[in-house]
Amino acid sequence: MRRSIPLVAVALGAALTLTACAGSDPEPEESAAAEETEAADGGALTVWVDETRQAAVEAAAADFEAETGADVELVLKNFDDIRADFLAQVPTGEGPDITVGAHDWLGEMTANGVVAPIELGDLAGDFADVAVEAFTYDGQVYGLPYAIENIAIIRNTALADSTPATWDEMIAKGRAAGTTYPFLVQVDEKGDPYTMYPLQTSFGAPVFAQAEDGSYTSDLALGGETGNAFATWLKAQADAGVLSTSMTYDIAVQAFADGESPYILGGPWMLEQFADLDLAIDPIPSAGGQPAQPFTGVAGFYVNAQSENQVLATDFLTNFMATEEAQIAIYEAGNRPPALTAAAETVSEDPITAGFLAVGEGALPMPSIPEMGSVWSFWGVTEAGIISGSIEPVAGWEKMVTDIQAAIDAS
Repeated sequence: MRRSIPLVAVALGAALTLTACAGSDPEPEESAAAEETEAADGGALTVWVDETRQAAVEAAAADFEAETGADVELVLKNFDDIRADFLAQVPTGEGPDITVGAHDWLGEMTANGVVAPIELGDLAGDFADVAVEAFTYDGQVYGLPYAIENIAIIRNTALADSTPATWDEMIAKGRAAGTTYPFLVQVDEKGDPYTMYPLQTSFGAPVFAQAEDGSYTSDLALGGETGNAFATWLKAQADAGVLSTSMTYDIAVQAFADGESPYILGGPWMLEQFADLDLAIDPIPSAGGQPAQPFTGVAGFYVNAQSENQVLATDFLTNFMATEEAQIAIYEAGNRPPALTAAAETVSEDPITAGFLAVGEGALPMPSIPEMGSVWSFWGVTEAGIISGSIEPVAGWEKMVTDIQAAIDAS
């Protein structure tokens, strides 16, 4: 096991030094008992995990406990509750030392001062660049990445032998397959801007502009002629029967599993339901002429900024959760490709995983800047309204941009 922090030796040495420098000597028996306790006690950590990651983190924690003498308590949480609970508890001195989380929480986490930077050092080079970039804010890294995820075209090879380079060609090929749907993508009355994003970027309308170093600025970029062109395209696809707000996630996934379409736009979280199909993973074809770039989501571990055990927490993450064994274990539990390059190379022997990773090479990290929080409530419902016909495409899109900017300015 590679270790960068001789934590137990440091803790024990410090404890013995403090004992020697104490102003009054304890009784000999008490002193011996105290030293024995300190030698055995490597500290304690509390880690919030969700059900998917629980077993993999438990295995790493067992190794950590055996090597350091530390005690690791895992608290099982519903992933959807972690963000709000962490933000509420940390400022009060509560909460875990470490929690699992998504990189796009970072803006809110740093703005509220609840997460501490993690010094990766040379270890940063062992991860995919996008994984470290996603957890970097204002020049500091705030998370230990463990998985990367993005959407792609999932193709039923029994119904289509390839995915063409353009959207129109794909839809034509899907119709030629003679299935109920030429293509599937979930869109309900709230919209789904995350899944629709690669189609939007193919029109040259990313949500925020990026600086030369790839970091996001607070300048909205989804408006203007390119954004209006995408909005107009959404309405045309709805009129053609390709997009519909009645196509919920569950309906889309079941329809694909039942062989009702050769193509679905989705992520690795769907794969378990397609176990009976022969699949291939393909790039997302362009609808607007430019590359279709999906969001990359990076999952990782955050350290509590108020924790008194930050050194211990960093030791656990960098030496036990940043191993090929640990990252592959997490991958096997959730189908998300590992963030650690060596682990990703190992699991790429599976062509499905390799396909998602290949599409991810052209993906964009989901913005983690605080301004992103002002986007979601307007974005999805506007797309859904355009698709359903309740919102005029150009006027509705322009109003959405104005509303988002006003919300950013007010925040």
